[in-house]
Amino acid sequence: MNPVLSIENVHKSFSTGFIPKKREILKGISFSVAEGEIFGYLGPNGAGKTTTLKSVLGLIFPDEGRIELLGRPHLDPRAKERLGFLPENPYFYDYLTAREFLDFYGQLFGIPKSARDERIARLLKLVGMDRSSGLPLRKFSRGMLQRVGLAQALINDPAFVILDEPLGGLDPLGRKEIRDIILNLRREGKTVLFTSHILQDIEMICDRVAIIVGGRILSQGKLTDLVSEKVLFTEVTVSGVELEELAALGESLTVQADRVLLKVVEEDKVQDILTLVQKNNGRIHSLIPRTQTLEDLFVDMVKPQ
Repeated sequence: MNPVLSIENVHKSFSTGFIPKKREILKGISFSVAEGEIFGYLGPNGAGKTTTLKSVLGLIFPDEGRIELLGRPHLDPRAKERLGFLPENPYFYDYLTAREFLDFYGQLFGIPKSARDERIARLLKLVGMDRSSGLPLRKFSRGMLQRVGLAQALINDPAFVILDEPLGGLDPLGRKEIRDIILNLRREGKTVLFTSHILQDIEMICDRVAIIVGGRILSQGKLTDLVSEKVLFTEVTVSGVELEELAALGESLTVQADRVLLKVVEEDKVQDILTLVQKNNGRIHSLIPRTQTLEDLFVDMVKPQ
């Protein structure tokens, strides 16, 4: 099976300053996105994420390297027809209503009016904007505009969807709804590549990730392969035991009323706490082993840079 996106040894430099000096943004990056997966592309600001996406879309041209999109050279118009894209800061014709905005883009793709009307109604409902479809976009909040932008990225029923920071500007409920939409796209057989600074969201829905730092891919693969399952520490919440007795067994994180939340690094100390609680007729409210998260991995990679 051919990958939906294949990037091999891509380099890109820009000339900056009054006396032009070349700055290399992408330093030989390589990764691929398989059909039907949700792929997360992570990196700090300035790492090269947006430059990568612009190279894939043909908005800028790499200095060297190869990019294939949907089995074709990435500049092939036939590949672009099957692509949906939501930029991080999309531009909207704010005098148009949401319905008019989507109708405009539907016409650009040559979608017949009857099919266009049906698709627009379905997409507005999908992103939760059907009740606001008659309002001009200038009256929309950032989160509402983000939803309309996502609908625009899907107007041509793309096989491959690229989303640059699609969860930005959304409240927790909005983020969950967009996550559910992305998961539904995978169930429909579509492939999704998206960037995000919200690592928890990526950890929740992505099949694979690639981490770019300083223009280089430092790690990529399945989250289960990248993130260690080793227990880093255990969080224990207890009551009925004096804080002084617990101090030697773990670090006190919070004390609320009679409850104490402890961070216990040494595994054998967990059993000592259980014994102490039992001895004092106390109570264990929670005991949660904490393993490495995507955020831990990301911070470890970014710190030395």
